[in-house]
Amino acid sequence: MVAVVASGCSGDSDAGAARPVSSSAGASPTGVYDDNISVHPTTYGRLGPGYPTDAPAPGATFSPSPDSWSGVRPPDGFTVTMVVPAGDRSAAVVLAAVTAWAAQESVTLDVTTVASPADNLKDLAAAIKAAPDLVVTAGNSLVDPMALVTASAGQQRFLILGGELAEPTFNVTAVDWVGAGFKGEGLGLASTYDPATFTAERSDRAIRAGVAAVLTNWTGYVVYLP
Repeated sequence: MVAVVASGCSGDSDAGAARPVSSSAGASPTGVYDDNISVHPTTYGRLGPGYPTDAPAPGATFSPSPDSWSGVRPPDGFTVTMVVPAGDRSAAVVLAAVTAWAAQESVTLDVTTVASPADNLKDLAAAIKAAPDLVVTAGNSLVDPMALVTASAGQQRFLILGGELAEPTFNVTAVDWVGAGFKGEGLGLASTYDPATFTAERSDRAIRAGVAAVLTNWTGYVVYLP
């Protein structure tokens, strides 16, 4: 576990209004998020130029300018549970980047390594029950199980790194790039899929861009890295 205290930033967001959602949707169990995800709060920093100002359609993809998310930082006491499959080399690269990010940002990180696909749903359910501020996953074998559990856990926010759900709900955000983007549901790997694109540098950008999107309520979308 990487523990302790996080430092936050403040400022004004350049982001515009998103789709209206029920005031209880996506509320954090620990009160981190604005209950109304149609609002893009400035509590945790400033989204820079090149971030969207108009919300795309629910579940759509948008590509912010490089580092336009860098002014948004996790708040004090931010907690993350990361779930990764054992033996997945790409997921291991992402996990290493998330671990380094958590140490740098003083985020409390708990890691669950899923021993076999038979444990996917059990381990994801345990992560949800722990009620962290954010559940993060990496690894293609977790995409379909995530599709099964996320819709019924509306109080929990999720972030998928290097993959995405074919039909995400408002509480599921994904970060993808050329060479990633597995969607599950029997669709198979895209012709552009390339494990070599799961680098430490790209994974670092993915966790930072993804957390910034979640903290500013740009949730339910795919953030496509340039």
